[in-house]
Amino acid sequence: MTSAPKLAIVHEWLDSYAGSERVVEQFLHSFPQAELYALVDFLAAKDRGMLLGREVRTSFIQKLPLARRLFRNYLPLMPLAVEQFDMADYEVILSSSHAVAKGVLTRNDQLHISYVHTPIRYAWDLQHQYLREAKLTWGLKSIIARMTLHYLRLWDRAAADRVDVFVANSRYIAARIEKTYRREAQVIYPPVDVDRFKFQERKEDFYLAASRLVPYKRVDLIVEAFRLMPQRKLVVIGDGPQFKRIKRRVTPNIELLGYQESAVLQSHMAASRAFVFAADEDFGIMPVEAQACGTPVIALKRSSMVRPASSSIRKRRRLSSVPWSDLNPRRLIPTASARTPSVSAFPASAGRSKSSSLASTSNSKLAGAAWQLSRLSRSGPSGLNRTAGRHLPLCCPSIR
Repeated sequence: MTSAPKLAIVHEWLDSYAGSERVVEQFLHSFPQAELYALVDFLAAKDRGMLLGREVRTSFIQKLPLARRLFRNYLPLMPLAVEQFDMADYEVILSSSHAVAKGVLTRNDQLHISYVHTPIRYAWDLQHQYLREAKLTWGLKSIIARMTLHYLRLWDRAAADRVDVFVANSRYIAARIEKTYRREAQVIYPPVDVDRFKFQERKEDFYLAASRLVPYKRVDLIVEAFRLMPQRKLVVIGDGPQFKRIKRRVTPNIELLGYQESAVLQSHMAASRAFVFAADEDFGIMPVEAQACGTPVIALKRSSMVRPASSSIRKRRRLSSVPWSDLNPRRLIPTASARTPSVSAFPASAGRSKSSSLASTSNSKLAGAAWQLSRLSRSGPSGLNRTAGRHLPLCCPSIR
């Protein structure tokens, strides 16, 4: 019996416990032998349980001045920083990427699988929106920002070629991956722990918006809409860079609660008339949680909230998701280049979350099997069998 492959998990930054961090948490559950890398690690003590006791190996950005508060301002250095991670000792690299994590440097005899939450929003299709909202549409700062994003696009496009296999978190993101990188991606939806939400039929007379208060979530747009509807009550839960700006726009029918513990969020989500979601979102975990409570979702039509993609788009872009009840190894990654290793079955480990049927997946499979990349078969001193034309099976046992 061969031993588990030596595996590294690479994530951009650890500063909060949000959607992408939930995916990383399931990676860590599924691969107890994996070592974790991140550009910076500023997780609060209350959130560090997601690391399962792992040590986080960080980049030089961790030690730069004011990094704890302003690490995002070091964006121009992030491509350089991620390339300094030494992956030489690993057989498999699993990156969780919404910015630069997929850019780690690997050899031809290593397998790099990148789970992409989104191509870099602010460098590609949402650049102009971000510049407008940051008030960087003119002047010297605008020129510097545009030059930085131009450089980032060039690097990002080159970095995509370092990935052997792309996995997207929704069909919407799979389409963006093909548009941006000209690569196909299979779809595995993120984990959604719906069992902790109770269905509540009786609703109260308010609407709920909850998310990080950052520009692309468009919570400010929701607030502006409810300013025009004083007869309807809105409750906003969340914190972030836009908190003060949104607070200035609050009217008597809008209640801004800031950050709240999970129990408070769940109770509001279950009691609200509807969950309002205006982001052009990659997947949208919170809308799935709201539906688990029996709460309707009012969402932007132009986003991953529109599922499934139209048949014409699926045909044109050859997009498909992997139904967990019928997961065929050869369907997931139908062809592999000479860089793709042969693999064998790998017993599942238990994950903590349960997944939502609303998201058309099962997180017990996600945590227990689909993330299990399988034991790599070994071939001679190189440790990996690199035969051209082989397939990469992902084994998924039946749900118990």
